[in-house]
Amino acid sequence: MKAYEKHKSVAALMDRSNVDTDQIIPKQFLKKVERSGFGVHLFHDWRYRADGSDNPNFELNKVEFIGAKILVAGDNFGCGSSREHAPWAIADYGFNTIISTSYADIFYNNCFKNSILPIIVSKQELDDLMTEIAGNEGVEFEIDLENQQISTAAGTVINFEIDAFRKENLLKGLDDIGLTMQNIDKISAFEQRQKQAMPWLWT
Repeated sequence: MKAYEKHKSVAALMDRSNVDTDQIIPKQFLKKVERSGFGVHLFHDWRYRADGSDNPNFELNKVEFIGAKILVAGDNFGCGSSREHAPWAIADYGFNTIISTSYADIFYNNCFKNSILPIIVSKQELDDLMTEIAGNEGVEFEIDLENQQISTAAGTVINFEIDAFRKENLLKGLDDIGLTMQNIDKISAFEQRQKQAMPWLWT
């Protein structure tokens, strides 16, 4: 998993609440098991018209938001079914940070396993961030995970909370497999002891 680094990026505005995983990645695109290739289908039903062309009325299709790594969205982001394909699609599209007041629990947990930082802010803080983006589309925010701060071009600084264990894993780029591999020497030693104690299990 890629380590999360301090960065400055365009912040894209999605002023919608209750964005569910069925909209993030519709069910017809869930046939693959690898994590790549889902970005093109992110928000498919909103993003494209019936003929497959870009929907000019969809906010993320605005030229000002191209290349954004930060998504600022409404309350209860990622609700609906528990598909892990949702954060896969978000990460594959290029977002590594989401800012909202709240998330569905399963989606929130899955973000940390896919190098995505889901930041929780207050309602007033979210309103302020959305207002700044709406007034200057293409504006960049800086995300500093180490110091747990959002900084905006207008000079706003927002401190956010995050579980220390999850923070450390993001900074080091460790998912569940990566955490397990940190103990590979102990795992190998255990297997060797098992082979010696019960060799018949290994024949």
